[in-house]
Amino acid sequence: MYMFNFEKLEVWKKSREYTKKVYTLTKRFPDEEKFGLTNQLRRSAISVCSNIAEGSSRISKKDQKHFYNMAYSSIMENINQILISEDLEYITTNDIQLFRKEVNIISYMLNNLRLSVDRKSTSTKDNMDN
Repeated sequence: MYMFNFEKLEVWKKSREYTKKVYTLTKRFPDEEKFGLTNQLRRSAISVCSNIAEGSSRISKKDQKHFYNMAYSSIMENINQILISEDLEYITTNDIQLFRKEVNIISYMLNNLRLSVDRKSTSTKDNMDN
């Protein structure tokens, strides 16, 4: 079976799993949050794996890095919304700890992906100069 390049990235796999967890979590939210916090949480979670996929399809290293930066911003937006959910008593402290752990792993992986793009960009420039 053919796989797209982004499907091979561990950070994409991890962020896809994370998105499913966000959907499961938000099923417990009150109905009045359906178009508010629930929607925002789901959209920011989807944005992480979507930006990774889009970035992996870009030819220029600058474009790749831009989308990986967007993915990082989206995971930060999402954890902020998770914290607000705790403030509103929609989720437990246990939930927070699990999501913090996941976000920590994904953000670390995204940072490594961004650094990898920087290294490839630098080595390409060096090879062009020689």
